Amino acid sequence: MGGIVAIVGRPNVGKSTFFNRLIKRRDAIVDEVSGVTRDRHYGKSDWNGKEFSVIDTGGYVVGSDDIFEQEIDKQVELAIDEADAIIFMVDVESGVTGMDEDVAKLLRKVDKPVFLVVNKVDNTKRVADAVEFYALGLGEYFTVSSINGSGTGELLDALVKVLPEKDEEEDELPRFAVVGRPNAGKSSFINALIGEERYIVTDIAGTTRDSIDTKYNRFGFEFNLVDTAGIRKKAKVKEDLEFYSVMRSIRSIEHCDVCLLLFDATRGFDGQVQNIFWLAQRNNKGVVILVNKWDLVEKETNSVKLYSQKIKKQLEPFVDVPIVFISVLNKQRIFKAIETAVEVYKNRSKKIKTRALNDVMLPIIEKKPPPAYKGKYVKIKFCTQLPTPYPQFAFFCNLPQYVRDPYKRFLENKLREHFDFTGVPITIFMRKK
Repeated sequence: MGGIVAIVGRPNVGKSTFFNRLIKRRDAIVDEVSGVTRDRHYGKSDWNGKEFSVIDTGGYVVGSDDIFEQEIDKQVELAIDEADAIIFMVDVESGVTGMDEDVAKLLRKVDKPVFLVVNKVDNTKRVADAVEFYALGLGEYFTVSSINGSGTGELLDALVKVLPEKDEEEDELPRFAVVGRPNAGKSSFINALIGEERYIVTDIAGTTRDSIDTKYNRFGFEFNLVDTAGIRKKAKVKEDLEFYSVMRSIRSIEHCDVCLLLFDATRGFDGQVQNIFWLAQRNNKGVVILVNKWDLVEKETNSVKLYSQKIKKQLEPFVDVPIVFISVLNKQRIFKAIETAVEVYKNRSKKIKTRALNDVMLPIIEKKPPPAYKGKYVKIKFCTQLPTPYPQFAFFCNLPQYVRDPYKRFLENKLREHFDFTGVPITIFMRKK
């Protein structure tokens, strides 16, 4: 993909507001009180057709403010280590502070693009006030207002120029990433698959620090298997390496074809596991959900069915996802998990001929056309699959702006009903005919 951008800086300079603007969602909580951001937030952004990942590193306050300086130094060092570009945000209202100078001192030593961004500049007087940030020794700066968006265009123009181009993968093998929270059994799962103790496995969460590739070629399957370090909530983090592990996991999700989302059945499909699921979905990756340690759960006649329904309820509207119940310790259904991942990979790579697509979809659309909107009637004439690595479809009509999301979901459901796209996100575009 287009690389990773980390937003760093001291508390309450507007990092989360700027992050929300970049990803066009209100994912990060914004408040006047410093240190509100307790969880790390990751999102996708794009500018002029170039996609990149954004990480809001705000709110790394462990304990009271008086120890914050050393904490932010550690977090910034880790962000520098893994990010492709760094946005260093400061606040024109406060001017240059001691903590700003500490962060700038670290950033002056690195050989990576650093963008000094002066926030809260929403009038000409503040533009003049921003001059003092030259004192940080980072050269030119950008003035922006996270609240109203002024100045962000110039910043993003410069940012996307320095981000790496999308990798042209020489290796044509599918890439399956094993993702999930720490200590869910990811490394044990890969060890069981390859039949050797390749990865260190302990009861201590976070043993796996990096994302490692393993070529798998057994029983007629051939692909690259990636073991990722776990992703967990900031409130639970006691070690600095956790942040590094999260960034590596995000990069693994970006560069894989299918995510095997593995979680501990005894802990449940909690919010953090769902966050990883949606991260994979936003990246248009295939997803297989693996419910590990199923042997430890007390079961009744309909346990599998009820548990599956509960998970899918939390994933609405993207419910066409395979769920495999496994036990890594007892090696139950681990090869079923791989078979399912291979099927999802095939679904993600599937290409439907335009004629076959229209033969199926046009009669359905004719029978149930888009509802009238503002007295206007939409007529869909034609549809085709776009030449992209994952399923994207364009429907051509007279008034694309009047096709609402519920009807797009109806079209998606019909596509899934007639063409097997289980485990794969589908994107639908309405285009002017």
